[in-house]
Amino acid sequence: MESLREIETSRITDAVRDLFIQASNNLGEDVLEALKSALTREESRRARAAVVEMIENITLARKELIPICQDTGLAVLFIELGQDVHVIGGSFTDAVQEGVRRAYDEGYLRKSLCDPLTRKNTGDNTPAVIHTEIVPGDRIRIRALPKGGGSENMSVSRMLVPSAGLEGIKNLVTETVRQAGPNACPPVIVGVGIGGTLEKSAILAKRALARPLDPDFQTDENLRELERELLDRINDLGIGPQGYGGRVTALAVHVEVTACHISSLPVTVNLQCHAARHREAVL
Repeated sequence: MESLREIETSRITDAVRDLFIQASNNLGEDVLEALKSALTREESRRARAAVVEMIENITLARKELIPICQDTGLAVLFIELGQDVHVIGGSFTDAVQEGVRRAYDEGYLRKSLCDPLTRKNTGDNTPAVIHTEIVPGDRIRIRALPKGGGSENMSVSRMLVPSAGLEGIKNLVTETVRQAGPNACPPVIVGVGIGGTLEKSAILAKRALARPLDPDFQTDENLRELERELLDRINDLGIGPQGYGGRVTALAVHVEVTACHISSLPVTVNLQCHAARHREAVL
């Protein structure tokens, strides 16, 4: 029997802290390049002005090491925990939560979490939402997503009937973005989860938002074609950057699929504003 690799909880806490601070202050180069590309395609003066301000905001946040948006989000994490890892020094979950707590305190990030009934702030932006998967190997992969409330509020989950088929899925995705209008701070990234159960489709859609904005990242040719078609449909809506009208309502559409019950067709559309913040680390 091979020996387990030991990882201290302090390393996990430090990694989570750093990831959320970095994600909040330094937007990924893929998003910045997508916005620059959008600027070359936009013809509307107002739309172009909105994109220019987005790019300036990203650049300033990087330079000054300050959050790109005042809504620094609810902390969402996707963690792949190697089955040959032995976490020592305390609780794995507590270590992750402590990392989030420190990030929002030491990074001067807005603490936005509250009790859903009393609306009393939790005070430290915990508890985070943690999705953990046990995988082969002796590493821990941590993906951190600070998820803002505005675009999250415009997201939907539906249990379609199987006869709705692919066209029903396309219509739901397009209609969700149309209904969101300017409220999701477009240009958006659209995560689509198809299949599984109600909650599984939502997790797939959220996980899709952690992908880089690279059309070649999708290896399934059928899904790649579906993503292209959905992106075209959404951009034909004419909502444009910040809802000012224009050619670029979405920067990307990411689709993830898994099997579902023969009697159901779960679909979740999770919208992400142009501040598509995510970072990852491997321990």
